[in-house]
Order: sequence, then C-alpha cells, then structure tokens
Amino acid sequence: MGEIVVGISGASGAIYGKRLVEILSSKGVEVRLVVTNAGEITLKHECDTTKEALAKETGALLENDRNIGAKSASGSANIDAVVLCPCSGTTLGKLAAGIGDNLVTRSAIVALKERRKLILVPREAPYATVHLENMTKLSQWGAIVIPASPGFYNHPKSIDDMVDFVVARILDHIGLDHNVGSRWTGDEIA
Repeated sequence: MGEIVVGISGASGAIYGKRLVEILSSKGVEVRLVVTNAGEITLKHECDTTKEALAKETGALLENDRNIGAKSASGSANIDAVVLCPCSGTTLGKLAAGIGDNLVTRSAIVALKERRKLILVPREAPYATVHLENMTKLSQWGAIVIPASPGFYNHPKSIDDMVDFVVARILDHIGLDHNVGSRWTGDEIA
C-alpha cells in the first residue's frame, strides 16, 4: 500500500482524525499528516494534543499545511488515498470550487484529478444546504463522503466505541483489513 494523507481541518471531531492516524500507523501504513491552522485549534481543544505530538507518537510524517509543494500535493507521488478527517464546511466549499490554497485542499484536489481515493468526513449538524450541495458535487466527482455519524446497533459503551465505528468505515473504504469495531452479521435480530 502506498502512503495515506490524513488532513485534519477545523471542524469539530479531531478525535476521528487522531484515531485514524493511530490505527493506520499501528498497521504499518505510511501516513502523511497535514493539519490546518483551525485543525490545530480543534486538535488541542478536543484531544489535548498537538500535531507535532501526534506525529511523534504515531510515526506519521508531519507536513506543513502552507507548503503546497509538499509530496502530498504531487500527482506523481505514490499516494493511495487522501482522507480529510474531519472535513470542515469551509474545506468542502473550497474543494467544490476547485480552490487548493493550502496543502489539505491541494492534496484533495490532486486526489480528484489523479482519480485517487478521496474520503471526506464532515462533522456538521445540521448541514446547511450549501454543505449538502458541495458534498453532492464532490461525490459526483468521485469523492466518498462518510459523515462522522456513528451507528448504535453495535451497542457502543464509550466515546471510543463511537469513534471507532466511523474510523472503521473509513478503513473499509481505504481497503485496509482491520478488526476495529464490530460488523453487522445479520444474526443480531432474532
């Protein structure tokens, strides 16, 4: 598997991106971590960590969001997927308008043009019509939209269980074998 770019933007839900980086790294996947300025704020506020600490703890390669010439933005780089987790409404809007003004948005736009897997994990409630329109447009262009909406059929016992539910769906769409969370078997309802 090539590298995975994980972008953490300013939406609430930095815990999803943090957990995704932890799991990918634990599976030996090379992760390029890119965190926007607003993403830094939510990572600190919600997870009490920094992008530098997360990169150090997981072995992820931290790229500067202002460096649009970094490997994550290269069409010729061996990158399998770009995951924006969480993906803010502002980032959705920029992508839907084709704006690549930082490394997160540039990496995502390159993923679209190269037909790489692009996974967007919005965490808004409720969605404004403009968010829905932007998600529709990006989905029509090939992006996969996985809202940060945990399921409850697995009877989660903790916040970590709910986070893992969403992260497991991301891992499924990346194509990575995992045992995060539980899967529906069809035997749950008698």
